[in-house]
Amino acid sequence: MASRPMPQTDETREEALRRLDAQARALQARTAPKEPTDYGSKAAGYGYRLLGVLLGGLFVGLGFGAAVDALAGTGPWGMIVGVLVGFVVSIWMAVRSAQRMSAEAEREWGPAKDLPLDGDEED
Repeated sequence: MASRPMPQTDETREEALRRLDAQARALQARTAPKEPTDYGSKAAGYGYRLLGVLLGGLFVGLGFGAAVDALAGTGPWGMIVGVLVGFVVSIWMAVRSAQRMSAEAEREWGPAKDLPLDGDEED
């Protein structure tokens, strides 16, 4: 197999260096990890999602308890048990949701970092 000579170009050394530098910056921009810029709205969304899970479980338990009371005529006991069971289930679901959200945040943002020490606290 015969090798072909490289084509000669009129590009100067400085132009070649500028072109390579631009390509290196473009590659670095493509491969650099993306940093989310709005941590607050994402954290607020997580908080609202957890609040919805907690209140939803509580109200679903209350609804089931009221339905049992209406069908069985057990008085307030169905609602009391329903609220307690709904509360336990909502806490369990909130813990699972928080674990998933924490894993998602760690995948997206990396491991948690400590906050810097505040200079005012040392005085």
